[in-house]
Amino acid sequence: MIKTLVAAAAMCMMAMPMMAKENNFKIHRGTNVSHWLSQSEQRGPARDLHIQEEDFTNLQNLGFDFVRLPIDEVQFWDEQGNKLPHAWELLDNAINWSVKHNLRVILDLHIIRSHYFNAVNEGQGSANVLFTSDKAQQDLINMWYQLADAYGYHSCDSLAYEFMNEPVADEHEQWNKLIAKVHKAMRKVEPQRTLVIGSNLWQSYHTMKYLKVPTDDKNIVLSFHYYDPQILTHHGAWWTPIGSYTGKINYPGIMVSQEDYEAAPADLKPLLEPYTKTEWNRDRIAADFRDAIAVAQKYGLQLFCGEWGVYEPVDRELAYKWTADMLSVFKEYNIAWSTWCYDADFGFWNQQTNTFKDYPLVELLMK
Repeated sequence: MIKTLVAAAAMCMMAMPMMAKENNFKIHRGTNVSHWLSQSEQRGPARDLHIQEEDFTNLQNLGFDFVRLPIDEVQFWDEQGNKLPHAWELLDNAINWSVKHNLRVILDLHIIRSHYFNAVNEGQGSANVLFTSDKAQQDLINMWYQLADAYGYHSCDSLAYEFMNEPVADEHEQWNKLIAKVHKAMRKVEPQRTLVIGSNLWQSYHTMKYLKVPTDDKNIVLSFHYYDPQILTHHGAWWTPIGSYTGKINYPGIMVSQEDYEAAPADLKPLLEPYTKTEWNRDRIAADFRDAIAVAQKYGLQLFCGEWGVYEPVDRELAYKWTADMLSVFKEYNIAWSTWCYDADFGFWNQQTNTFKDYPLVELLMK
């Protein structure tokens, strides 16, 4: 392991002059290759065939320049911490295919046994022991040591690590302390690899101002996620409370008219009321991004919206208007982005038929 990691560090350093410390991991527009090695019960041939090299060829030809690859602990390690080899083989292929097709990769450890971003919403918050258990934190670091040992030979210009997705800590300082701990550990084995670091509470834009970033390290990308207004992006989504509203919505402007609000079920009115009072438009999106932009400027780091998108059944005209506004703000403030997602319920590609399910969305994204 040590020999591999030393070789990886040397390879990263070779790409730049000896005095330079910043690598060239620069990203612009990407997508999440999700619900494959993460958030999926598929195993065996179904998992093997779900993502193939032609998917990466497809993404390259469309004009994407990177992918975010979510992976889950349960697919890569058993409960005793032993590797589950076949998942590693699939990940080997995915990273190699990405590099072959000129797609940079963000390797995202999405869900681990000691932390699941949606546990609180599912009444399982007590399962999230990561922020109170030294063992769980060391287990996280050990997982990254193994990932670095396996993939550290890839150029630092082509592969980055997002060491945890959507942290949900009770206190912002708990997350800041874990960032410092993991950063210190990873820099011992991967001194120049780009690390993607998000904000507390589901990588929310409004908690970016509480984020403490390791200083004097330019090989960090700051990340936030954005699905607001959820009454639009998750309209009809069965797993969210606001998704149970099936009435009319508007965008841009006041999202729920007074008439539609009055006609809504009584139990939904507290959730709907905020959408009857304020306008949602491009300016509102830009205002929401303000703290994230300020933090990135403070540290002199690239800013990245790692997840954003609209649930597939949502009215496409509204979805396209919101998407166009998002892209406009990203462009104005030089924010990299990756859509959620490639082929699942927020995606544009149908893996079953090997065809586009929303080509106008792709045209808008690649415009």
